[in-house]
Amino acid sequence: MNNKDLIQIKQFCLYHEIENTFISELHNYGLVKIIVLEEDEYLQPEQLPAVEKMIRLHYDLKINLEGIDAIANLLNKIEVLQQNLTATQNKLRLYEQHQTE
Repeated sequence: MNNKDLIQIKQFCLYHEIENTFISELHNYGLVKIIVLEEDEYLQPEQLPAVEKMIRLHYDLKINLEGIDAIANLLNKIEVLQQNLTATQNKLRLYEQHQTE
């Protein structure tokens, strides 16, 4: 991956006015992936919406890291269930169309 596509954690934390250790703790919980290049730490751009959501949960709503981990896992399960539901509904539509022909 090109270095230009990555977000430097130091700059990200300065912009959001948070401690670098918060991102490290999210990484320790497996909630974000940190990329280390030339002694600097980076986030992938596609992680930003999730990280910003976790920042709001922690700093605005005062939810601890264990709570953020639980919330993230539940949201992931909901997303998987929604994908399964959509796939099942699509199969049902195909079945119903086949039955009416």
